[in-house]
Amino acid sequence: MIIGLDVGGTHSDAVLFDSRGLVRDIKVPTNPDNLYETLLTAFDLLMEGQRPEDVKRLVLSTTLATNMVVQNTLPPVAMIVSGGPGIDPEHFRVGDHYYVVRGALDHGGREIEPLDEQQIKAVGEQIRAAGLPYVGVVTKFSVRNPEHELRLAELLAPYVERVFMGHPLSGVLSFPRRIATTFLNAAVYPVHRDFFTAVQESLAQKGIVVPIRILKPDGGNMNMATSLDYPAQTILSGPSASVMGAIAYARADESCLVLDIGGTTTDMAIILDGVPVLASGGIEIGPYKTLIRALQTRSIGIGGDSVVRVRDSQISIGPDRLGRAMAYGGPLPTPTDAFCVLGLADGGDRSRSVQGLTPLAAALQLSVEEIAELIFTTACREILTAARNMVSDINSRPVYTVHEMHEGIQIQPDRMLVLGGPASQFAERLTTLFPGEVMPVPHWQVANAIGCALARTTCEVTVYADTARQVVTAQGEGYHQNIPASFDLGNIREIALELVRKKALARGANPEFVQTEVVEEAQFNMVRGFYTVGKNIRVRAQVKPGLIHGYDPQTETLNRSDL
Repeated sequence: MIIGLDVGGTHSDAVLFDSRGLVRDIKVPTNPDNLYETLLTAFDLLMEGQRPEDVKRLVLSTTLATNMVVQNTLPPVAMIVSGGPGIDPEHFRVGDHYYVVRGALDHGGREIEPLDEQQIKAVGEQIRAAGLPYVGVVTKFSVRNPEHELRLAELLAPYVERVFMGHPLSGVLSFPRRIATTFLNAAVYPVHRDFFTAVQESLAQKGIVVPIRILKPDGGNMNMATSLDYPAQTILSGPSASVMGAIAYARADESCLVLDIGGTTTDMAIILDGVPVLASGGIEIGPYKTLIRALQTRSIGIGGDSVVRVRDSQISIGPDRLGRAMAYGGPLPTPTDAFCVLGLADGGDRSRSVQGLTPLAAALQLSVEEIAELIFTTACREILTAARNMVSDINSRPVYTVHEMHEGIQIQPDRMLVLGGPASQFAERLTTLFPGEVMPVPHWQVANAIGCALARTTCEVTVYADTARQVVTAQGEGYHQNIPASFDLGNIREIALELVRKKALARGANPEFVQTEVVEEAQFNMVRGFYTVGKNIRVRAQVKPGLIHGYDPQTETLNRSDL
């Protein structure tokens, strides 16, 4: 059996598959202050009458970190940055505790200014006095030589609980994006750690012993224990679950806009010819441009439970969510209350929704029904505006998908796939505003959890080579071999692809359906004096994301002998 679980800011959705297909799906309210209780409730309902030992695979996704970024509720963390030749690091400031320290490497990774260790210790004292437990450290050319970052981490260890370094995140030379990504790594770590702990404890309570995997933002998944070192990778696991939940219903000859409308946010993405579109240089979320390899998604703070206000004689929706809709006991009016007033919601206390919308209606001199219509239409128009802006951004550069790059193509979505709790209500209204076909996907209320469950088990390896020392290593893989000094990028690429294939097979991948790819590579000459002494080469390879082999969306069956 397979479990897929998506933990959102408003609801948590879970599904159970066996060889017959979807066996059970459930939806429970998320309590961010007690995730253990939330998850235990979900597993209790999902596993009723089932044997825990039959569960062979568990894949999770979460929008908790995404919601923190979108709603601008990230906890404070410290950032320490050192520069080098070029633009002053002050131009890339993030957060309220940002320190630029002395010390620099050049573009070849050679030290041109040593770290000022006394200055760094003094900064460490300031960070400790501010009560900040986590710090990110980034040096400009750390992907060419990580020694300064490693030393910064050593010096800061006595002052904080954990240090996050920039050089393991990517081999790409993008100083501003590495700073933003490292900052997010440190900022979302607490919520991700608490989520991981809650999952472990709730599974142990239910007697489910199975490796835990979490969906990556590119639609694959990774070991959840490993994700603690890269918590920023979970920021967009929720939106990628939405895409994977819709991809089975996208046609091979069309461009689809995917909308996952939740209680807190709306996540959107593009599927081109049945394949998700990737963010080529790294995803952008909120004000942050990152190096996170991800499906091209956009999250906005509009959902069924977003707070509705009147500002400057206009309806304002979100980006904050301060509880459930008033119809269900919440404190402030929301789009869900507009649905209740219009008779579009199942359950809820319509009188409370009327009570909440009445002051807004009075402020705009409208009836309660008219303000409800205005709220509904405004939400739809703002979602479509954000979607159009996303499409425009994609079309402004070469389009990358999981499979290939499309030069010169212009995407114009002609179909919309909608999922999430209020999908049916929004789909009906969006039909009047969108020129193409609008369709709620099957099981729209839990489609993101289905996408989680059916996402292909992927893995990746990163291989480093130093031809001057004549050695190649793969961190975390126990791989260490001597190589000839003549080895080049092509040789290292072959090693990386072979290692990632072996790793995938060891994790149970079907050997007939393992598709590998290089997702990142870089090399540069190492110079001593006036002579090139060798090359430093880095290659990262992975199994291509996608749905597991054997799932038929037409019959909703799962033909897999290993379940």
